[in-house]
Amino acid sequence: MSIYNEHQQEIADKIDDNVKTSKWKNWKWQMQHVVKTPEQCENLLGISFDDEEKRNLTKTISKFPASVTPYYLSLIDKNDYKNDPVFKQSFPSIEELHVCENEMSDPLAEEKDSPAPGITHRYPDRVLFTISNTCAMYCRHCTRKRKVGDEDYIPNKGMIKTGIKYIRDTPQIRDVLLSGGDPLMLSDEYLDWILTEIKSIPHVEVVRIGTRIPVVLPYRVTDDLIAVLKKHKPLWINTHFNHPREITTSSREALDKLSDAGIPLGNQSVLLAGINDCPRIMKALVHLLVQNRVRPYYMYQCDLSEGLTHFRTPVGKGIEIIESLIGHTSGFAVPTYVIDAPGGGGKIPVMPNYLISWSTNKVVLRNYEGVIATYKEPDSYTPVFCDRNCSKCDLQLNLKGADEYLSTGIADLLSDAEEIISLVPKENERFDRRTEIGSE
Repeated sequence: MSIYNEHQQEIADKIDDNVKTSKWKNWKWQMQHVVKTPEQCENLLGISFDDEEKRNLTKTISKFPASVTPYYLSLIDKNDYKNDPVFKQSFPSIEELHVCENEMSDPLAEEKDSPAPGITHRYPDRVLFTISNTCAMYCRHCTRKRKVGDEDYIPNKGMIKTGIKYIRDTPQIRDVLLSGGDPLMLSDEYLDWILTEIKSIPHVEVVRIGTRIPVVLPYRVTDDLIAVLKKHKPLWINTHFNHPREITTSSREALDKLSDAGIPLGNQSVLLAGINDCPRIMKALVHLLVQNRVRPYYMYQCDLSEGLTHFRTPVGKGIEIIESLIGHTSGFAVPTYVIDAPGGGGKIPVMPNYLISWSTNKVVLRNYEGVIATYKEPDSYTPVFCDRNCSKCDLQLNLKGADEYLSTGIADLLSDAEEIISLVPKENERFDRRTEIGSE
């Protein structure tokens, strides 16, 4: 009968007298009792906000709604809730209403790079496909908080079909990332239909799902859901744990089910001031992740979404954390630190520099200890000139079943496939002057 701990049992009993474990672990029951107001939080946690706190919470919620599952609420240390990492991620701060000049409602330009409803096509061979607007919890640091609670953004089946058609009609797409909202908040049947449609497209090689379900609503990972996901290999899932406190008995059970189903798991953390901006905390997190068969994938610099100034750290803090991991833990436990570039530039790795200098045939490197070493390059290396004519290439590369598409960006400069020597931004004043001079 007993739920995992007394705190959870206390919260459960306040919601519904004599709640059995089976009900507490029912994800639909959890969603029926999400916490949305300061008063509910006070009652369930047994805390009291002062008048100013309550006014600020109510004011912020009126613009950016709150929604927290009873499960995630139960992880809050009620004796120190103001500093609690779970509380800070789930309950609003008045600072969210302080919108700075450089903050944007859509900082990653997802809507500008959207050729079809729900589709963001930024990279050549992959797309982001938003198939849900529902989340188990509204994260306060969400980059898409502009969409929270907005019924205009709820994708219906017609919109989903249009997005699938775009993927089907665009043969260079080999990787589809399902996002939201949270895709795992959809019904098993609906998710099964979407996955079936996408996997029927010949050029789609892999499907990924981005979800925070194992963190905030682990009971959603049911045997029935696992049965659906197992049908659609190769399927990859990225979770979103930000703090070691989020890895509980329940979340471990959810991760075990997913891993045992043969689904590779990754994790995308966001670097958040006052929550995980500490080398010791991040090291503890990545160690717990790999213990539970989840590979740290990305550590994001917090985006420039509206009202997130109080969450953002200097980039130097992220570099410091990466320095504390490289060489001090297993290589596969070190995430890639990235900034998702404002304006739609995509994820840009920002990592410590280990290449100190180089010459014609030697490079100078440093390791995590500060040891400086040299690596001797070959004196005689015959470069392979690549003209992108793979059918006549001497290298034994079997391209059967693959298609070659034109490269873009830096890869285009390196390929020599076209006669270009530089990439020039539009509206470059220097090049505009050249045109003006030539026309005189």
